[in-house]
Amino acid sequence: MPKNINFIYKQIRFLVKEVRGITLTVYDWAYGTAAIGVVFLSIVAGILASSLFKQAFKNDEMKAWRFLIFTLILFAVEELVGALKIFRIYVTPHLTHVIPGIILATMIAALVNQIYINKGCA
Repeated sequence: MPKNINFIYKQIRFLVKEVRGITLTVYDWAYGTAAIGVVFLSIVAGILASSLFKQAFKNDEMKAWRFLIFTLILFAVEELVGALKIFRIYVTPHLTHVIPGIILATMIAALVNQIYINKGCA
């Protein structure tokens, strides 16, 4: 093997890591680490939003927040499923398309509910 080809082969082996028989590149590791960071940040946001959840049931003007809190929980689940998909631990093509549809529906419900509240119909 010529020296140039051997050097290129060593560089490629450096960029690819094998975990449990699955090869992951540096890009996969960086993207997966970022996805895990997003999951933890959305969990922290969910903990902070839990204090608003009690207020959303007490105050009629905050009814739209109920849908938004549920949307936040679904977003955290979507990010977790995405991180599992990036690391090739669990791959499902259905959840990554169904969950964003439900997120969109709950955001539309929150918007309609807030418009309804602002018009004074609540």
